Amino acid sequence: MDKDIKRPPKEQVEALRQLGAATIAGTLAHMGIRQPHIQGPVSWHRGKCIAGPALTLLFMPKREDLYGDGEYADPEKQLHRHVLYKVQPGDVVVVDARGDMMSGVFGEMMLTYFKGRGGAGLVVDGVIRDYPGGRDLDLAMWIRGLTPNFHTQTNLMPFDYNIPIACGGVTVIPGDIIVADDDGAVVVPVALANEVIEKGSAHHDWEEFSRMKLLEGGALQRYYPLHPDAQGEYEEWRRANPIHRP
Repeated sequence: MDKDIKRPPKEQVEALRQLGAATIAGTLAHMGIRQPHIQGPVSWHRGKCIAGPALTLLFMPKREDLYGDGEYADPEKQLHRHVLYKVQPGDVVVVDARGDMMSGVFGEMMLTYFKGRGGAGLVVDGVIRDYPGGRDLDLAMWIRGLTPNFHTQTNLMPFDYNIPIACGGVTVIPGDIIVADDDGAVVVPVALANEVIEKGSAHHDWEEFSRMKLLEGGALQRYYPLHPDAQGEYEEWRRANPIHRP
């Protein structure tokens, strides 16, 4: 059974990345998706902004009759390896690790493999291990924290991959587009991506003008949100400062 995902066009992914998590979260809220933010994981590499389709990984509470203690007794039983086998350049691996703070779902070797396959970044509702080595990879990661423990040493076992999961209180469907920056990680349903780009871009465009006017001491009532009386002023400024999109 092929458990790969359908990937969206790269131009669509890049347009979402340029909007950023905050604009996307606000846009989705106005579209009726009230909570797209994956709560808990935060950026461990400030300044990184990524976007890419989601490969998903599900962990469950460990049950010894289903998953023993021997980490290397049967490596291919470790389903967290299998989700990494599917990684293509630009993909984001999203992990439901149940918010567990003791079980390191990936370590340096797995992270190195992920980096080597061109993965864009990780969003883990849980923790990783071997952070010094992972940090040196310059890999974008949104996680809850760190541990010295490997996963089955403690409470979790990898159970399935590329299935719908709940990560940080949000449903993630394989192939959803993840956008993550210093504000956090958000989930964009593929079917809504073009509408998010259209509406979010319009908001993003006038915010650039408003930010400039507020920094000059302009009235908050006039420039945020942009008052209809200021629309002509914005349009005149925009004609002199056209947008160059990729």
